[in-house]
Amino acid sequence: MKTRLEERLYKEYITFFEKAERERRWNVFEDIPWDRVNKDAPEEMALCAETFCSVEMYLPDYVAQGINVVRPYFGNAWFQANWGYEESKHSLALGEYLMRSGKRTPEQMFDLHTKIFSKKWEMPFTTARQMTFYGCVQEMATFVIYVKHREMAAKHGDEALRTIYDFVARDEIAHTRFYQGVIKVLLEEDPEGTLADMAHVFANFEMPGVGLVPDYDSRILKMREAGIDRAVFIQKVYIPILKFLNVSRHDMLKAQSKAISEKRDREILKAAQSEEQGKAALISSNVPSA
Repeated sequence: MKTRLEERLYKEYITFFEKAERERRWNVFEDIPWDRVNKDAPEEMALCAETFCSVEMYLPDYVAQGINVVRPYFGNAWFQANWGYEESKHSLALGEYLMRSGKRTPEQMFDLHTKIFSKKWEMPFTTARQMTFYGCVQEMATFVIYVKHREMAAKHGDEALRTIYDFVARDEIAHTRFYQGVIKVLLEEDPEGTLADMAHVFANFEMPGVGLVPDYDSRILKMREAGIDRAVFIQKVYIPILKFLNVSRHDMLKAQSKAISEKRDREILKAAQSEEQGKAALISSNVPSA
């Protein structure tokens, strides 16, 4: 029998999907002005596009692991399937840009594919609720990044790349809104548990390319030169998400403090249990055999 929670999550997905079908579908080959690629754009722009493309290439891992963790919930599972389709267009569009602009050859792109697929992305969190909030933060962060790079592409007169970033940014903020809608439902169903998971994800958040994409650290330095840093993350990602969810920073800090306290208590208990087990083993070893 369908539960109240499942019904609400299904409605969130149907609302998302209907709007996507009516307002947000785009074609990699027909809707991007490929004849307006700026082949003289700086290499830094190509490097950033290649980095985004690389992160998107882990799509098989994202979909396989993400869809299984939310499998019990029809709305969330179908969202993951649709999300995979939309994200696949992002990597295709960026890959096409790199080759059509002459910044990368097909051989270089296939070499990149090989390097990417030599490593596997693993879920950073274990539960559906934690991964939902992780998805929310990650999509909001990429939205902010793509908007910034859309402005840079426009500045350098690359209308093809500007259009790609425009389409991708629209998709990312739509994904963010779906996740936020789901989190609002979860906050109503279990406010304390959801806040605890939000605090946990915020405290341990990393973008998905960390430790996977070749030369990721040097690539991130270029991102920071473009004005994407921790201060921007707080201002453009962290605070807007909390505001949309009607969660105060005080609520987050309280949840984080509680999580830290509970973790400390578990560590103390574990240490005490280990000490007792050690004492018992010592006593046992000193008892003479019959």
